[in-house]
Amino acid sequence: MPTLFCFGLGYSASHAIAELGGRFDRIAGTVTTREKAAAIAGTGIGGHKVEAFVFDGSEASPQVGAALMDATVLLVSVPPRENGDPVLAQFADTIAGAPNLQAIVYLSTVGVYGDHGGAWVDEATPAIPISERSRERLAAEHAWAALGTRSGKPVAILRLSGIYGPGQNALMQVARGSAKRIDKQGQVFNRIHVADIAQAIDAAFTRRADGVFNVTDDEPTAQGVPVAFAADLLGITPPPEIAFAQAAKEMSPMALSFYGESKRVKNANLKRELGVRLRYPNYRDGLRALFANGEGRSEAG
Repeated sequence: MPTLFCFGLGYSASHAIAELGGRFDRIAGTVTTREKAAAIAGTGIGGHKVEAFVFDGSEASPQVGAALMDATVLLVSVPPRENGDPVLAQFADTIAGAPNLQAIVYLSTVGVYGDHGGAWVDEATPAIPISERSRERLAAEHAWAALGTRSGKPVAILRLSGIYGPGQNALMQVARGSAKRIDKQGQVFNRIHVADIAQAIDAAFTRRADGVFNVTDDEPTAQGVPVAFAADLLGITPPPEIAFAQAAKEMSPMALSFYGESKRVKNANLKRELGVRLRYPNYRDGLRALFANGEGRSEAG
């Protein structure tokens, strides 16, 4: 009986379940509160029934342990903490010994590469993270790879670029008046549509992939370029450009760390080794499809 277990039923994992859920006889996963668990139990995700267990990282639930024993594939979308990966802290031995588990996918970030001054990077580029958050991610990647080595289970580490999709995109930001165009000379980054993340997860499961894969689009750009394109689609004047030096005065430490990095991320391994053909190879294709589905229209109305 094919069973999917997801640590962290968040944005990306939920979209993956919506797209892939029909392939599984059982889907289960974790959330951080009883309220979220009850909501998922009542409505499911993407038309699929999902068993949701509460896991806040502090203790190993027997129900989660039992579900892992049944899992054939495992998706991990829980961020690490200062003291390490909470999933591995509580369930490493359970996962290593899970008798039916055939493939593990760990969702990470291209932030682990650090700053490369706008140069191209790929999976062979040394990871030299700048922010503490990215250093924790890299440590978690290593820990998951080590678990795969000792257990003999393939672990695909998917390094994601800036995620966008339904409800979370430049169209919605422009329509709500929250979008900004920040001008920082030479700063570029990639993005990835959540539907293409689901494709990558599916391919990694199907191929029982092992190793690191960048999950990113084909066209890195400056931050404000998709914002201007979204405004044009909506027929709204784009917000004025703001110099980074001015915008930085009101930025959070997390936002500042983001603007401290610039790189262009290659995705050749995603296409060649996982066989993924991006549905949305650039921000224009992604935003056009979202606009066609009504994103931002009612808010801009």
